[in-house]
Amino acid sequence: MEAFSDGVIAVLITIMVLELKVPHGTDWATLQPLVPVFLTYVLSFVFLGIYWNNHHHMLHATDRINGAILWANLHLLFWLSLVPFTTGWMGENHFAPVPTAVYGVVLFMSGIAFMILEAAIIRHQGPQSKLRAAVGNDIKGKISAALYAVAIPLAFVHQLIADAIYVMVALMWLVPDRRIETTLGREVQS
Repeated sequence: MEAFSDGVIAVLITIMVLELKVPHGTDWATLQPLVPVFLTYVLSFVFLGIYWNNHHHMLHATDRINGAILWANLHLLFWLSLVPFTTGWMGENHFAPVPTAVYGVVLFMSGIAFMILEAAIIRHQGPQSKLRAAVGNDIKGKISAALYAVAIPLAFVHQLIADAIYVMVALMWLVPDRRIETTLGREVQS
């Protein structure tokens, strides 16, 4: 499951970079129209990197999987697979309200899908789940989902507010979440 998921995320990143079209010109001015596309690419690259990193750590705290976990993982990959499309749409349309809101919906649903996967693993691992011990109530995940939910309608008020919230959530997660590493490290020392 981990290798398959890693492969899917690698393909998604590759698809996104293909959206960066080479300009026809040799001066700095030819790059200017690419700025919104590049900025959305960077943001989405960071988001996919965050999901890859946290997915990797989550699976290292998982002893066994079942069908529910496989389907929950596929559900997460479905939402992540829409990131290249919404990234391109938002960038090509210079952060217009509808593409910005749809981008937020994909981020929100990806976050919900991640929480569903996390819950499926914890449920299957039982009350002594390593993952449960590591993430606790997952306040950071819940705050992220709430911020996405707020950002989606704000895209219609002013899309830069929504974009700022998306960046803020990325920055929250860019600092590595050490809960799982710390929990697994304590087990090794015991």
